[in-house]
Amino acid sequence: MNSVAQIEMNFAPVVQSISSASMLVGLGIGVWTGRKQDKGASKEVTQIKQAEDGTAKVIKSLLWNCEELDALIKFAANVRNIHYNSTLPWTDMGPRLLPTPKYFAYHKNMSGLQAEFYRMVDVFISAYDLEVAASQAKLGDLFDVREYPNAEELRKKFSFTFNYLPLPDAGDWRLDINTEALASLRDQYKDHYASQLTGAMNDIWKRLYETLNTLSRQLSDKTEDGKTPRIFASVFDRMQEVLDLMETCNMTNDMQMQLMQRKLAAAFRGIDAEAVKDDAYLRRDTKQAIDAAIKSLPSLDF
Repeated sequence: MNSVAQIEMNFAPVVQSISSASMLVGLGIGVWTGRKQDKGASKEVTQIKQAEDGTAKVIKSLLWNCEELDALIKFAANVRNIHYNSTLPWTDMGPRLLPTPKYFAYHKNMSGLQAEFYRMVDVFISAYDLEVAASQAKLGDLFDVREYPNAEELRKKFSFTFNYLPLPDAGDWRLDINTEALASLRDQYKDHYASQLTGAMNDIWKRLYETLNTLSRQLSDKTEDGKTPRIFASVFDRMQEVLDLMETCNMTNDMQMQLMQRKLAAAFRGIDAEAVKDDAYLRRDTKQAIDAAIKSLPSLDF
């Protein structure tokens, strides 16, 4: 695998290919959780327990056991995971890197999820008034009608947006500053660019390492306590997702990543959870291939 130093040394040609072959994508999902602190009840609790004010908080679930709202919250969390698994890190808590070859699949998937999200919002809004009435009985004296927004206000608390931004070249500064300062900024951004690129590639290796280790444990004959490990199809699905990332998101043309991807793609071709459950020899051979791959992974302080 290219080291950080090697990436920086070959930085100039990489920058051009990265900026033209990828983009940044930002995802924003807003969900009303229906949770609110009750300051009055919190004060009562501290007084009853003879504690100082502020040492305990009572957080109310305004719509306890509301299936429609619970489904929305879980759906939003799942979408964030899909976004994370389909992209690479670039900025802290900001837009993530999306290679151009993955754009159409990503856009189609997110557009479908966006439509489903707003459909679920409509279902929740339709059930909202009945859920509020039911909550009055559930909450008893903790119920406060003022804490419940009307349907129009409530709808505004849900949002699902995703947008794309071009990835600027390291020397793309549109600033009216002196030449010396401009050169300094370009150097700083070049270092930052190289660092972020290295981090994005290392993220793929880390995902591979974690997935291979999980598979290796599940394919073991026995666990430490003598039990036979359970094999989950979701881990095999995750393995295929990582192999896809290694193929489409190898932005530095890392030869080791290319060779590892081809080797593992061949090893996992036609293999799934059901196949290894029913064939002890296939299970053993697959684990051996996985363990060999783990040993040959680059050292990234996993």
